[in-house]
Amino acid sequence: MTTPHTSATPEQFPERSSPAESRRIGELLRKETVGGALLVIMATIAIVWANTPWADSYFALRDFTIGYEPWHLNLSLGTWAADGLLAIFFFLVGLELKREFVAGDLRNFRTAIVPIVAAAGGVVVPALIYLAVVSQQPELMRGWAIPTATDIAFAVAVLALIGSHLPGPLRIFLLTLAVVDDLIAIAIIALFYTAEIQVLPLLLGLLTIAIYAVFAQRFRQLFHVKPAAAWLILLPLGVIAWAFVHASGVHATIAGVLLGFTIPVLHRRRDGVDPGEPGLAEVFEHRFRPISAGFAVPVFAFFASGVALGGAEGFVTSITDPVALGIMAALVLGKPIGIVATTWTLTRIRRINLDPALKWIDIVGVGLLAGIGFTVSLLVTELSFSSTDPHHDHAKVAILTASVVAALVASVLLSARNRAYRKAALAVEPAPQ
Repeated sequence: MTTPHTSATPEQFPERSSPAESRRIGELLRKETVGGALLVIMATIAIVWANTPWADSYFALRDFTIGYEPWHLNLSLGTWAADGLLAIFFFLVGLELKREFVAGDLRNFRTAIVPIVAAAGGVVVPALIYLAVVSQQPELMRGWAIPTATDIAFAVAVLALIGSHLPGPLRIFLLTLAVVDDLIAIAIIALFYTAEIQVLPLLLGLLTIAIYAVFAQRFRQLFHVKPAAAWLILLPLGVIAWAFVHASGVHATIAGVLLGFTIPVLHRRRDGVDPGEPGLAEVFEHRFRPISAGFAVPVFAFFASGVALGGAEGFVTSITDPVALGIMAALVLGKPIGIVATTWTLTRIRRINLDPALKWIDIVGVGLLAGIGFTVSLLVTELSFSSTDPHHDHAKVAILTASVVAALVASVLLSARNRAYRKAALAVEPAPQ
């Protein structure tokens, strides 16, 4: 469905991508699909292990501490995964955000406003639903941000499994929406989950990031053609920056985002490189996404997902907690309502046409997929409730339950749409001679 045409040429989202951009999106989808599958496998192993007679060994492993105490780095393995490994994930988020704003679908504000507003609706409405559910218990309101994030790897994995004939613009819409969603989640973590800031470590961290940026910009061609140079020069600087930011009280994953933003997207004229060659941000994304999708995020999921359910009775107790009810309602209902309502409203007000290949029922399917909150939702749970608070585990159970429900409902709807698109494609194919 589209808005009525006016005398002026209407804007359209997504804009037509170049062949190179289409190939990049296809490669990204394949990698995120593998990452989503690994994430599900590791989370499943953790849940099963945490509910066996050997559960104590799982929690002992998760809580085992290692690190240098004078630098405040004597952390549990679970914390190392949340604060350390997820910094790799957020570094990739920073790369993707910068690339989208410089050379991707977000570079043109007139059409970028569609996924920006859709993502904002997909954050605000779930947060309001959560707050409404827990309104009688003000101490629970600190978990308002838990259901605001979308797990792109999980969502793309579901889309890839059931969407062989779904239109390409639908995948672009989901990816772009998730990129903006990640940006909002980063801002929420930085602004609302930083209790106390230590100024000196923060300044030293920012100084190190600035030095990192100078090297990344000045020697971009070296890092482009010599992968070892990045490991020997940029990696140590990045680790130092991460350690300072961690010591400052700001969540250390923010360092990963800032470091990602320093990497150049485009070539300079004096680089003597074919303009068609990928920029350093895309090269780094290609090099490091397998580490993030294949190791960092699955390991985090393993340590973050293990919850002792206590059998059927314990599961019922968990999901009837107001925190769990708020999270489940926010993810399963709030996400699609917020995304679809804001997208529909904006396209009417600004007279922006969706790509002709898209239907509103497809956007509903994307909204349902966005209700798969996993990686960042689990991270925000760690920041919202202490591990000794019963709401901590109840929130995790709710995230897992809501993600499964959202994935199943989205799969039913988008599978039906996929069959319709496949039937339409077969109808227009030329008959064999």
